[in-house]
Amino acid sequence: MSDLFSSLQFTWFSAFVILVTGYAILDGFDLGVGMLHLFSKKDQERRLMLNSIGPVWDGNEVWLVTAGGALFAGFPDVYATLCSAFYVPIMLLLTGLIFRAVAIEVRSKAPMAWWRWTWDVLFSFASLVIAFGLGIVMGNLIRGIPLDAEKEFAGTFFDLIDPYSLLIGVMTTALFFMHGAIYILMKTEGELHDKMRKWVNPAIIAFIMCYATATMATLIYMPHMVEAVKTRPAFFLIGLLNMLAIANIPREIHHGRDGRAFLSSCANILFLMMLYGLGTFPNAVRAINDPEHLSLTIFNSSSSLATLEILHIIALIGVPMVIAYTVAIYWIFHGKVKLDSSSY
Repeated sequence: MSDLFSSLQFTWFSAFVILVTGYAILDGFDLGVGMLHLFSKKDQERRLMLNSIGPVWDGNEVWLVTAGGALFAGFPDVYATLCSAFYVPIMLLLTGLIFRAVAIEVRSKAPMAWWRWTWDVLFSFASLVIAFGLGIVMGNLIRGIPLDAEKEFAGTFFDLIDPYSLLIGVMTTALFFMHGAIYILMKTEGELHDKMRKWVNPAIIAFIMCYATATMATLIYMPHMVEAVKTRPAFFLIGLLNMLAIANIPREIHHGRDGRAFLSSCANILFLMMLYGLGTFPNAVRAINDPEHLSLTIFNSSSSLATLEILHIIALIGVPMVIAYTVAIYWIFHGKVKLDSSSY
């Protein structure tokens, strides 16, 4: 029975990580497009950017909602601790999501330049806040947060603002910025496509610099993140594949294979999340003040066996539907973006 319980705890947390990874890959380029939005001065080009994500952006956010539900149902203690610890970042995230959605829908409802410019600024700023905020949360989960004997958050908001978390926030922003630039390059043609081809290489260079800096900081200041690789050298292959995926992005861009470059960018995010999972396992929330005794793991913070069994049954029904919906939408709206009377 204990083996079954442990297996269900592991598989459900793996499902949660997969959902978060799906959100990072899919909504990551949405956020990148948002941050790039103000770099173009022409209204037509901004409309092309919006319409490149128009059919898919709201579906992409479903992955985040589903991940939150999976965490609440399967690991309520982790959900409660994260919501109390990251209350301000979560409120900023939700505010950004709301303003970004409203901006996409209403910016083209009126022809006045000031109207469109206002919503364009809000759209870009909200995308930046979301990307940077997600990175700060990820940095704190790697570093750890102070917990008390009841495994509740024992710090303040300022405990979450440290150099390492800020660095991960910058790296995540650069990652999504690059991811969005490659996506626009893949989805557009003509003048905007040529302009984006000039922007994409600086975006790639900026991400590589941030990634290299964050990797060095992690190896020096977060040694627990490499323990799994030390004990199981086979996991080093994931880091190697990640570097190859990053190296392949500028290669595919150089040869004009934008779709392959985008797939390499997706693979980069996938491998980064795998490295994060390996480095933090089995901790879901690491206690920086006493990691061994106070941390919330997937084994001491899960729901009951019966609950996890029911959740797995629901997942077996729901997950294929979500995947089928996602694949169908991307297939229907594949190809270059065109503006017509129904466009944003």
